[in-house]
Amino acid sequence: MDFLTDFKPLTVQPQEIEGMSFQMIDDEFGEHSFTDEQYKVVQRVVHASADFELGHSMLIHDKAIQAGIEAIQRGEQVYADVQMILSGVSKGRIEKHGGSVNVYISDPDVMEEAKRLNTTRAIISVRKAIQQFEGGIFAIGNAPTALLELIRLIKEGYAKPSLVIGLPVGFVSAPESKEELAKLDVPFITNVGRKGGSTVTVAALNAISLLAEKA
Repeated sequence: MDFLTDFKPLTVQPQEIEGMSFQMIDDEFGEHSFTDEQYKVVQRVVHASADFELGHSMLIHDKAIQAGIEAIQRGEQVYADVQMILSGVSKGRIEKHGGSVNVYISDPDVMEEAKRLNTTRAIISVRKAIQQFEGGIFAIGNAPTALLELIRLIKEGYAKPSLVIGLPVGFVSAPESKEELAKLDVPFITNVGRKGGSTVTVAALNAISLLAEKA
């Protein structure tokens, strides 16, 4: 079946499309104070969202990029709050060093415990994660309750993540959870405000794994 149209794309080559997109982002992003490595994360977040406001709202701890690179190279585990992150992340770059991406939100024991305690599965899945591995990268793009629970566990000394990518989207507790994360003295990647989501969390994590591959 033929689909006729007068519109012709500038290119249909994937690498050319990505390169042109990044060039357009560079041309339009404007002045910023990000380091070169931080900007590579921000650039991919903007590429995933087409949202320059979100890009300019990013907050990146001074040690976040190097901490993430080293965590991946050591083969540390990655915790993701939802399945969508597992589906989108480039797992090969993490697995080649011995790590893996773990999602516990739908595990039977998590669902049972959440029901018993009358709380969210996101909270229980974070508790499970810190029991499964030490350190690690925590990638949270959907559930503010997961990020708030991780923050509580960090403050109380139960969790010591190598890097927290906290970019949950939403209205209830999302901005506040990211504000609290930015107060911690742990390596983090987050942003100011309601915007975020699993897609941009994947973008940030993929940017870190690309930097780890090239380091």
